[in-house]
Amino acid sequence: MSRIGLKPINVPAGVEVTIGENNEVTVKGPKGTLTTEFNNEIIIKKEDNTIIVERPTDNKKHRSLHGLTRTLLNNMVVGTSEGFEKKLEIKGVGFRAAKQGNKLVMNLGFSHPVEMEDPEGITTEVPNQLEVIVKGIDKQIVGNYAAKIRAWRKPEPYKGKGIKYVDEVIIRKEGKTGKK
Repeated sequence: MSRIGLKPINVPAGVEVTIGENNEVTVKGPKGTLTTEFNNEIIIKKEDNTIIVERPTDNKKHRSLHGLTRTLLNNMVVGTSEGFEKKLEIKGVGFRAAKQGNKLVMNLGFSHPVEMEDPEGITTEVPNQLEVIVKGIDKQIVGNYAAKIRAWRKPEPYKGKGIKYVDEVIIRKEGKTGKK
C-alpha cells in the first residue's frame, strides 16, 4: 500500500478546495489560486476539512498515481496557504546579486552581468549581496527557477565558489600537491 497516498490532507482555515469534473481541482487560499487536472482514474473526495485520495485497483499504474496525486494536492494546499521558498547563497570574490525592478542581476565572474526576469507568480528577494530568496505558491516553479539561478555558477569542490542552496553540503576536495 502507498503510505503517502493513504494519509488524508488537512485543509487549513482560509483555504477553499473545489473538485470539478475530470478531477480538476482548484485550491484558493490567502496567497493565491492553483488549478490542476489529475488523472480521471484516481478518486479524490472532500470530507469536512480533509481531502482523501483513493485508487480503484491495485495495478501498477494506479499504485504509482496514488501517492503522486496526494503529494501534488498537498503541495497545492500548502502553497496557497503558506507558500514555498528556496534560499540560495553566493560565494566567490566579486560575486554578488542585486534586484532591479522584477529582474535579478548577478555578477558571477563573466564579462557581463547575468540578468534574469522573475517568472509569473515568483518573487525574488536579495536581503544582502550574497543571498537570494525565491518565493512563490507553486513548489515546482519555485524549485525550477532556483535551479536555473544555481545553474549559472554551480559550486565547485576546490574553493567552494559558486551558487548553492543554503542547506546544500559541498564536499570539498584537496588541491594538487607539488612534487617532493
